[in-house]
Amino acid sequence: MRHVNIPVFIPHLGCPNLCVFCNQKAISGKTDFDDRYITEYADKTISDALETIEPDAQTEIAFFGGSFTGIDRTLMISLLKTAKKYVLRGDVSSIRLSTRPDYISEDILGILAEYSVKYIELGIQSMSDRVLELTRRGHTAADTERACRLIKRYRFSLIGQMMTALPGSSPADEIETAEKIVELGADGARIYPTAVFARTELAEMTKRGEYNPPDSENIISRTADVLEVFLRAKVPVIKIGLHSGRDLYGSEGIISGTYDPSVGEQIMSRVMLNRIIHRLRGLETHEKILFLEVPTGFTSITSGKRKTNKTALCNGFGFRDVKISENPDLRPYTFNYTLS
Repeated sequence: MRHVNIPVFIPHLGCPNLCVFCNQKAISGKTDFDDRYITEYADKTISDALETIEPDAQTEIAFFGGSFTGIDRTLMISLLKTAKKYVLRGDVSSIRLSTRPDYISEDILGILAEYSVKYIELGIQSMSDRVLELTRRGHTAADTERACRLIKRYRFSLIGQMMTALPGSSPADEIETAEKIVELGADGARIYPTAVFARTELAEMTKRGEYNPPDSENIISRTADVLEVFLRAKVPVIKIGLHSGRDLYGSEGIISGTYDPSVGEQIMSRVMLNRIIHRLRGLETHEKILFLEVPTGFTSITSGKRKTNKTALCNGFGFRDVKISENPDLRPYTFNYTLS
């Protein structure tokens, strides 16, 4: 069954402060809203989207952008009521939302449970207090741990959102963050490599030389290691990287660094390359042909962007060629191989 989210963006509503990396207008493609009309906007967004979705799709309403549980309580409940009517009619299966760790409480979770919310996406970003302070998150790692445990106690599905290459962050910090998200019982994750947007403090930090955006290789390598943590723990990764769109590169879009819209696939590709290299070490490979069987849909991921993985395998192991075919019985990120 196809899964479809109906995104309802509420940029900055409920956010108590502005993190150094944040420009929600560019990220979501939406401007700020007049609170008086946001419920009507949400209702129209949902009803319009439902007209384009197949009736047999598994559909959810997703409140993204701001910190949903931090907005005015009356407005939050109004939005939840609007969404719940579509659940009661059977048009959608559930509701999901994104918020901050410091805006989770037993009171809030009781309200969310009443209004058919199933998934809570928590903006964790990092479990390093040093990184949280440098990025002006306004909460601590202890706040995150408390929020995660509460969410799981109330039997919501927890999605942990984290970032790589934040100011002050190291690859070790990021692996530790991923491991902690797993330990806290996350049912899924999103990974966002840091991008430098216009009109953010991070852009000013970059201009002042206080932050140096990592190059593409650095981003791909360290984020692939984070993805591997989730894969080994069997925690699904819903998304890697930002949704592509013209707003990412408009006047308020990404202005520095080497962020690539295909970074998610490149990171998945690096994981496959790392796993293949690990399996082939110590084998006699010179002048042989490598035959790889990969899961359905993994041919381009395994080959790499512009066949970079194929090239790396040929150069690194002396293969005459690498041939890839698909096997529908294989699970994602697994493979079979033969040498000839």
